[in-house]
Amino acid sequence: METASSGSDYEARALIFGVTGQDGYYLRQICAREGVAVYGVSRSGGDWIKGDVGDCNFVRTIIRRLRCSYVFHLAANSTTRVEAIFENHAAIASGTINILESCREYCPGARVFLSGSALQFESDGSPVSDSMPFAASSGYVVARNYSALAARYYRSLGLRTYVGYLCHHDSPLRAERHLNVRILRAAQRIRAGSRERLIIDYPHVIKEFNFAGDIMEAVWLMVNQDRVFESVIGSGIGHPIVDWVRICFEQVGLDWKEHVDITDRGRPDFERLVADPSVVHSLGWRPQVDIRELAELMAAGT
Repeated sequence: METASSGSDYEARALIFGVTGQDGYYLRQICAREGVAVYGVSRSGGDWIKGDVGDCNFVRTIIRRLRCSYVFHLAANSTTRVEAIFENHAAIASGTINILESCREYCPGARVFLSGSALQFESDGSPVSDSMPFAASSGYVVARNYSALAARYYRSLGLRTYVGYLCHHDSPLRAERHLNVRILRAAQRIRAGSRERLIIDYPHVIKEFNFAGDIMEAVWLMVNQDRVFESVIGSGIGHPIVDWVRICFEQVGLDWKEHVDITDRGRPDFERLVADPSVVHSLGWRPQVDIRELAELMAAGT
C-alpha cells in the first residue's frame, strides 16, 4: 500500500517496518524530502500496511511484491524488561532474518538498515564504539546482537546491510512511559497545580539526549554510502539525568529540588552511555538539536 504522500512518479522506494514509531515518522519525512516513495508496515495498520515483521510469510510476500530500493527495520519494543523477551525475539531477531532472507531472494540490490542500540556493547563507561565486544546484559540486547550478526552474515553473501547502534533519542512523539517524557509532563502538571512529587532513581546516570530527527538524518547518510556499514550513532555528548530534570523544571519556572525525590531503587542498565561519534562524524553528520532545544521541542509538542 502506497502512502498518500507518495506517488507513482517516484523512482526510489522505501519500505519501513515500524513506520508509526517516532523513528519511522522522522525517516519518512526525510524520504519525502529526498523524493523517495514510502511504504510503511505497522501492526496497527491504519493508513499503513497492517502486518507483523515476525511473520515470515507476510514479510516475504510484501518484500517480493514491492521490491524496494531501501528496507528499514525499526520495529521493536525498546525495553530491556525480561517480560518482553519473547516479543523482542519475535520483532528483532526473527524479524531481522525474515527481512534479510526475503531481500536476498527477491530484491538483492536493496539497501537494508537494521536498528540497533548502544546498549549492545560491553563498556566501562568509556565512549561506545562498534569495535567493542557485544554484551549479554538483557534479552533485548541478546536479540539485538543476533540481528547484528545476521547482518554481517548476509553482508558476506553480497547484501548491503547496515546496522546503526543508536544512542538515546527522543522527540515530541514519545509516550509518557519513557523517562524523559515522564519528567517533562510531571513538571508541567506541577506548574499547573498538581501536588504530586516526582520520584527519580539514579539521577546521576549519564546518557545522551538526542533528537530523533537528527538520528534519522544520520541513518539516511549511512544507507546512501558504501564505506561504513556499522556505526554507533550518537552525539558523544553526555548529561546526567538530573540535568534534564533541572531544564524541564526551569522551563516552567520551578526549582526542581522542591518537587523531586531522589532514590537509589533497583539497578540502572548503565552508569554512563555515550557514543564515540568519530565514525558517524566521518559521514558528515553532526546533531543540530542540543539538550535544552530538545526539551523545548518536546514541551511545545512540535
